[in-house]
Amino acid sequence: MSEYQYYEFVAIDEPLTPKQMAELRARSSRASITPTRFVNDYQWGNLKGDPVDWMRRYFDAHVYVANWCTCLLYLRVPKSTFDAETLRAFKTKAVFLVEQTKTHWLLEWGLDESDNYDRFAEEDGRGWMGRLAPLRDELLRGDLRPLYLGWLAGLSAGEVDEQAIEPQPPPGLSRLTAAQRSLAEFLEIDGDLLAAAGLSDGHGSKPDSEGDAEQDVWIAALSAAEKTATLKLLLTGHAQQAEHELKHRFLAWQGEQRSDAKQETRRRTVADIHKLAASAAETRKRREAEQRKKTEAERRARREAYLRTLASNFERCWQAADKLAERGIASAYDEVKRALVDLSEAYALSATRADFEQKLVRFMARHGKRGALVRRLTDAGLWKMHSR
Repeated sequence: MSEYQYYEFVAIDEPLTPKQMAELRARSSRASITPTRFVNDYQWGNLKGDPVDWMRRYFDAHVYVANWCTCLLYLRVPKSTFDAETLRAFKTKAVFLVEQTKTHWLLEWGLDESDNYDRFAEEDGRGWMGRLAPLRDELLRGDLRPLYLGWLAGLSAGEVDEQAIEPQPPPGLSRLTAAQRSLAEFLEIDGDLLAAAGLSDGHGSKPDSEGDAEQDVWIAALSAAEKTATLKLLLTGHAQQAEHELKHRFLAWQGEQRSDAKQETRRRTVADIHKLAASAAETRKRREAEQRKKTEAERRARREAYLRTLASNFERCWQAADKLAERGIASAYDEVKRALVDLSEAYALSATRADFEQKLVRFMARHGKRGALVRRLTDAGLWKMHSR
């Protein structure tokens, strides 16, 4: 397959009307179209429409994957979700973009020209929507981490100057949600950069008990009218709106408190983050080396225990190898080779190499005319010194 493109759109807040579905069907005769979804892939040709225009008119989420190592995620959220200043802080030149419509923000995360050719040769785009769509709910609740990840992906792509200052790091960067981890994977954000970004939690996060106390103080200060308005939203099926409004106001209150106390998390330069990423890489490599050493020690211990079971009855092992060789087929010869490799190590561990050589000579006296078996044992380095 020389070309492959995958398009998936999802309507979340409002289902498509029959008229809208008909408009989409006119653009594609083979797409899967439902009141909440449009899915199609192309191995030749292109989508007969503008995905950005479709996001403005019909949908709340869009995933695009092409096998020339490009992928895109679009999410549409109501304008009340964020103010322009908040979004502006996270925008990059190409990786994370923001467009404003009359009623919504259209957010775009993109990866262009990845070097991970194996990934795009194997995946077909299906499955990403299910993993990434929860990001929209997180954004609606006031979670800024998906925005920061867009900025961080831009940094990883070289779109941000070394002396630039990062946006205010949102809390929780060291403990991303499943959808946020999927976004980092989708955009191929360097893992060491993620670790460096998460270090901001070490200074800005609060113990759970202190965070609960802050919430208690804020809730106690809410007026009866404010509490009543929130309860009405819950009772009328607008729980998400209620949660977003409350969290937005609580975060604004927190910001005022931190501003008053001058406790805002220190914002780092890109150069600082790269230094932290280099340090994280060293730590990761050291841990990986320690884990490899531990894994290898465990493997050797298991191997030694197995070899000692062979040493408990060498004669039975040679008899089993004899029976396998007598079968005279390739698969049996392969098993003989593996068995004799194990026996050679077992003798080295529990007896002597000379004992093994003596037994092998006797074995080959019976089976030395089996050319395929001899070649296998020679290739394994077991019979070289005895070959003629």
